Amino acid sequence: MLFLTALRHACTRTSATCAMALLCLLPLNSQAQVLSATVKTDQVRADLLAHAPQGIQAGQSFWLGLQIQHQPHWHTYWQNPGDSGLPTRLQWKLPAGLQVGEIAWPLPKKIPIGTLANYGYEGTVLLPVAVTVGPDFKVPVVGPVKIQLQAEWLVCRQECIPQEGQFELSLPVQSATALHSGLFDAAHKQTPQALPGAHPVSLSADGRSLSLQIDQLPPAWRGQTLSLFPVTPHVVNNAAVQGKTWTQNWQGDRWTAQVPVSDERSESPSALSWVIAQGPETSPKAPALEVTSPVQGPWPALAPAAAVSPALAKALQDNAQTTAPSGTGSLALALLGAFIGGLLLNLMPCVFPVLAIKVLGFAQPGQSRSEHRAAGLAYTAGVVLSLVLLGAALLTLRSAGEQLGWGFQLQTPAVVAALAVLFTLLGLNLAGLFEFGQMVPSRLAGWQSRHHTVNAALSGVLAVAIASPCTAPFMGASLGLAIALPAWQALSVFAAMGVGMALPYLAASLWPAVARALPRPGAWMVVFRQAMAFPMFATVIWLLWVLGQQTGIDGASSLLAVLLCVAFTAWAWGLQNRARGVLSALALATLAWLCAGVLPAALRETPGPQAVSSEAQPRWPAWSEARVQSELAAGRPVFVDFTAAWCVTCQYNKKTTLSDAALLADFDARKVTLLRADWTRRDAAITQTLAALGRNGVPVYALYVPGKAPIILSELPSVAEVQTALRGL
Repeated sequence: MLFLTALRHACTRTSATCAMALLCLLPLNSQAQVLSATVKTDQVRADLLAHAPQGIQAGQSFWLGLQIQHQPHWHTYWQNPGDSGLPTRLQWKLPAGLQVGEIAWPLPKKIPIGTLANYGYEGTVLLPVAVTVGPDFKVPVVGPVKIQLQAEWLVCRQECIPQEGQFELSLPVQSATALHSGLFDAAHKQTPQALPGAHPVSLSADGRSLSLQIDQLPPAWRGQTLSLFPVTPHVVNNAAVQGKTWTQNWQGDRWTAQVPVSDERSESPSALSWVIAQGPETSPKAPALEVTSPVQGPWPALAPAAAVSPALAKALQDNAQTTAPSGTGSLALALLGAFIGGLLLNLMPCVFPVLAIKVLGFAQPGQSRSEHRAAGLAYTAGVVLSLVLLGAALLTLRSAGEQLGWGFQLQTPAVVAALAVLFTLLGLNLAGLFEFGQMVPSRLAGWQSRHHTVNAALSGVLAVAIASPCTAPFMGASLGLAIALPAWQALSVFAAMGVGMALPYLAASLWPAVARALPRPGAWMVVFRQAMAFPMFATVIWLLWVLGQQTGIDGASSLLAVLLCVAFTAWAWGLQNRARGVLSALALATLAWLCAGVLPAALRETPGPQAVSSEAQPRWPAWSEARVQSELAAGRPVFVDFTAAWCVTCQYNKKTTLSDAALLADFDARKVTLLRADWTRRDAAITQTLAALGRNGVPVYALYVPGKAPIILSELPSVAEVQTALRGL
């Protein structure tokens, strides 16, 4: 009877589960969490500072700034990061009447990396911004002014780690804030000052070099070696060496520089901006000047733009020609792969219990064949529609500029936490701890029991929701191709996946022979239902591990506390005596406190490299496009494991093929550099590289060979397959 009751309340189970998941998800964006002016990671310490020596008064201005202290050998980036990297981004939340300006970027230094070069900062740097106090600023009735900042930065050594932080600072309105005046004064001295006038730059006839002439430099600079930093990106050759591949000379008061244009130029600006300072580019000295130079001469036509390196762009073309037929055949293969992948999803531990219970529902007496057929069609519609909507969301966000791939929802710790709550509730329900029908009004329970078709459709939606952490080996190529197809064809691939996933239940509902082959009802059904709870709990353990990779031990332990409270709440709600009200109120209050005050702060912590990429052992350093190109330029082949903590197939391959002693010895013998691209959290660079390789999800295994297009292996590679690819080196 427990099994049949759970089946009758499928709709209620879905509604209650989603409500409980949202209960923990919604407070993540609330202001209940405690923010500070400091964020620490293993690579940097970031502090939100202020300099308001006259307080905050209308008609005046004051300064805010993000100070970043780097650990040795780590760096962040300037406004023009150079050949790779991303500049630090600051998003402010200020009271009405305060207007914030742009970052007053301090003088950077050149950071050579192999055949590439970046511009950025090491040691300690303060990024100041000016804040203007408008006439509409209203002084708070009580308390100070609250300043909030969301900052994002990319910190790199040989590997690169995207990090972020949320900061809050309280400033008094009337009294002065000048504790950090020395730091801001030093930052202002490092900020380049505009050199008046226009200083033309001449483009050579072949468009391969620029000649810059300036006559108004400070007298103390004359005869000195100067540094030149391009503010305008994607034009000059950043890796040009001072005094070798770019030259300078003095002719009296006139300073002239010959600068090579990048072979991968992607812009044709009418004017260029430069920062000029004394000394070598790797250690320039303030003061610095910013110069605007109108370009004289026509730019040659641009080469086709490449989102990533030319080698990867060529790989995309080669893959399209050698691994996938064109036209109708390409779409047919994508549809077939998606259909098979959908079928395999039913075997995943998080999906199989739902499918098994739905199929065994045919043993329930009192339903006609027509009702079974309607339920099967409704379940299929729920599955297909949910997957199509998920695919449409992915395509829409990508078209809007977001760098996303399949599985993007699991790159957010809040979603992982919500799924863990969902699976915990399902597991407790299957184990018989409580019934969802006890948690909803009797009128709603009576309504859903009369609408089996609606229940079946919502069960399809639930099946897709809990299938999202699971991947199938046949889905990678199909989904990667789907992203490059027209929208209607791409959505048809997602629909084919839904048809494959819904097929077992649909077949049992349409063909009585399939239903008759099922075992007859009996006591075994209760045992089976309870046994299905354990795959759910196993999935919860896996999700906790994924969250630990994303947020560290604090996030995982906080979620464990929430799950314990969820279990206590479900148990208390199912009691039938007076204790139910008291214990339920206590449990709900504790759960609300955990979800609003403890869990959000833990999930928002920025992980260090050991949290984000615990698999990045010395044998498998962290991936970067710059590292790949550097190794290839040195003549060394590179094998890249594109992986994620939430990818079950990835973890299986790591423990089997990629840990095989003979294969690792083969890698060493052929001097192959091993890199691991961790996609557990969103990474735009990895997403771009996957797209260039013709893929949109993980796992992906790529063997890069100098002078050749990358070799893409299967998603379940055997040791023999990898060794065969290595023999081709």
